[in-house]
Amino acid sequence: MNSIESIKEFCSFKKKRCWFKWLGLIILILFTFIAGMIFTQKSEIARQFTLKKAEYTGQILNKYGLIPRDKLSQDVDFNLFWNVWDLLHEQYVEKDKLNEKQMFYGALRGLTASLNDPYTVFMDPKVAEEFANDLTGTFEGIGAELGIKNNILTIIAPLAEMPAEKAGLKAGDKIYAINGISTAGITIDEAVSKIRGPKDTEVTLIISRNGLDKARDVKIKRGIIVVKSVNTEMRTDEIFVVRISNFNDDTQKLFKKAVVEIIAKNPKGIILDLRNNPGGYLDTAIEVASEWVEDEVVVTEKFTEEKKNEYLARGRARLKDFPTVILVNQGSASASEIVAGALKDTEKAIIVGKKTFGKGSVQTLKELKDGSSVKVTVAKWLTPKGNCINDQGIMPDVEIDLTIENFNNLKDPQLDKALEILKK
Repeated sequence: MNSIESIKEFCSFKKKRCWFKWLGLIILILFTFIAGMIFTQKSEIARQFTLKKAEYTGQILNKYGLIPRDKLSQDVDFNLFWNVWDLLHEQYVEKDKLNEKQMFYGALRGLTASLNDPYTVFMDPKVAEEFANDLTGTFEGIGAELGIKNNILTIIAPLAEMPAEKAGLKAGDKIYAINGISTAGITIDEAVSKIRGPKDTEVTLIISRNGLDKARDVKIKRGIIVVKSVNTEMRTDEIFVVRISNFNDDTQKLFKKAVVEIIAKNPKGIILDLRNNPGGYLDTAIEVASEWVEDEVVVTEKFTEEKKNEYLARGRARLKDFPTVILVNQGSASASEIVAGALKDTEKAIIVGKKTFGKGSVQTLKELKDGSSVKVTVAKWLTPKGNCINDQGIMPDVEIDLTIENFNNLKDPQLDKALEILKK
């Protein structure tokens, strides 16, 4: 083979090698692209499976995920949460009793409880469902509204003719234990969950009351609680009595009917009995107050010093010319305090009884994707004159008590005083 043929053969070999090199590179690129598509598809399938698993089994996701930016204003090491989580799984004596969903929800309850606001609470799906059903007016339990007063679980109001009232519970009674379990540090929603139960079952409360020598056990048989929120009575002395027990789903309809009845019967005066009324819907409270208040502010919602919302009366004021007395007591709270405060400040009614409960904060309810929810205090209520309802309550114009002795002897000095004022 001469030198020229050798050179030609070498060049031919080099061209073939270059061609194989380019072919290999193209195959590598195609393989990488296809592999990437397969991996992405598998990742999406895995993600969807994880979501379904989370939905049906409630497993914790993103166990060691990074904290989103701008979530914290202080240095907080979230690894401590998982350190404790792992420690419980590793060392707790009864590992078989660990329930991760309960642990997780318990941590969220602790998060809201750290604010020391009894009305800002996390509710797991079961409690959230019960809360949603509360204002419909029908449930099973003992028939008593609860609150936190001076960090103690307290009866705000026993509902008329319901098991709690029949067992002798009064507004202001302090509950120190439920079925032998201390109520120290309990939230209202937890207490409600423990006290409620199927009809004909029993719950035992340890009750303390001013005037009692010591706390006592009260055993109550649960029943079906049906709440008709408005009741009326035209007395023989021509005084019309309207009792509103709650500001619930049926209140507006029933109260409008009562207003029509009042106008038709033209009484000498009206007694609006809001005793033991724990509250309810803001809109309903404004509707009720608007039957006396014509074009003034009913209540102000205060978020900050700079941000406030004023709620004006609806302009009807069909009852403004009827002399009116409002009865309140320690069990009057929230929406009932809004009505009493509005009519007091606008001088449309005289308030008789005892200082109200002082629940004048505003909550917003945020429903979460797993059926749980968070109730957060976002503002406070102010009366038309700017007085804060929260903690302070509404002070009556005429202060008079209804004692245990009065109750046992079927006497009602608060009602008697209201009648006396109207007859003058």
